[in-house]
Amino acid sequence: MIKASLSFTILILFAFIHSCEQPLAQWRGPDRNGIFPESNLMDQWPDDGPELLWKYEGLGRGYAAPAVTDDKIFINGEQEGKSYLFAMDLEGNLLWKSPNGDEFLGEGFSSTYPGSRSTPTVHGKLVYATSGQGQIACFETSGGKEKWVVNIVEYLDGEVGEFGYSESVAVDKDRVYCFPGGSGSNLAALNRFTGKVTWTQSALQDTFAYGSPVLVDLPSGDILITTSRHHLSVVDRSNGELLSSYVLEGYEYDGEHCNTAVYSNGYIYFVANDIPGQGAIRLQLSPDGKSIKEVWRNQEIMNNFGGLVTVNDHLFTTIKGNKLVSLDPGNGEVVDTLKVATGSLIFADNKFICYGNNGTINLVNYSQEKLEHAGQLKVRDGSGQHFSHPVVANGILYIRRGDGLMAYRIKE
Repeated sequence: MIKASLSFTILILFAFIHSCEQPLAQWRGPDRNGIFPESNLMDQWPDDGPELLWKYEGLGRGYAAPAVTDDKIFINGEQEGKSYLFAMDLEGNLLWKSPNGDEFLGEGFSSTYPGSRSTPTVHGKLVYATSGQGQIACFETSGGKEKWVVNIVEYLDGEVGEFGYSESVAVDKDRVYCFPGGSGSNLAALNRFTGKVTWTQSALQDTFAYGSPVLVDLPSGDILITTSRHHLSVVDRSNGELLSSYVLEGYEYDGEHCNTAVYSNGYIYFVANDIPGQGAIRLQLSPDGKSIKEVWRNQEIMNNFGGLVTVNDHLFTTIKGNKLVSLDPGNGEVVDTLKVATGSLIFADNKFICYGNNGTINLVNYSQEKLEHAGQLKVRDGSGQHFSHPVVANGILYIRRGDGLMAYRIKE
């Protein structure tokens, strides 16, 4: 009995330590790869789509997806030029909202896309939010009290791009990682409890892009993978040392490298939208992170900011012409396609959910390496463009469209 009790205590302690080290909710799921650990989701949606449980209107302008924990929803929005972090319960009731400086409004062409860009990162009892003007703030999850704030433009010599900061910061046990994009502080790590600078790194002194960093624990050490205007980089998280990099050919000033890279089983995947450029790529990362080898590229496969997913080493993304494509892991050739509205892509319970830029959401079952339609939903609530990434948590599909956040029941 004592032995069994001791084992149970060790198990609980291990789970507690693990939960303390891992974010509770963040950009594109637990591993930032667009995969959500859900089960028992509906295999087929009703003809008129899944049930709308509730909608919240009042977020202001923006494209930022929510971060959803077991009891709260956190999401960024813009109101009257200011950035706010909103916290709601799971029934869509507002609990609190806290200001976070000025939000991105843009100039010229970019002024047609104002509003929040970044998804909050929730770690323990703290939540980290970034404004489009580069202000990172830490708040208590319980009541929204601000713990610290750092403006990476003012204090870290950062540079606001044409479409503002879109990065969703990455957080581990001790640090917050961000990309100011300055010549001296190209990359930076902040203490997650105080906001004080842990390290800065000039790295490649490259202008930032619009993706977000990915954290990977290798046997040789903990690394960060991120993109800038001209490079995909691998960095040592302990000190910011640049371990390896890969040149991204071509870029577009109005949308360069907006996707977040995906790491899986020793490989890095990325999809760009540049002409000329690599298109979709598969890169082999050495076990120590110090070298990158291109395995293949498919220049015909391009996606701007809809994301990518890998399942069984196959890369999936949506492309122009309203297609969801699957690429062969060996050579990058297209092995399957399905007609869906081009847009943002996530995966849960052997199902893809594609939120099209035209407001159409497609449910796609994936079985025996085959794609099959399983339902459709037209998003009519909210306002503005259909650019946000979907989120699935607790059997609920969350869709942000501008001022509105909608929750749909998709569990059996």
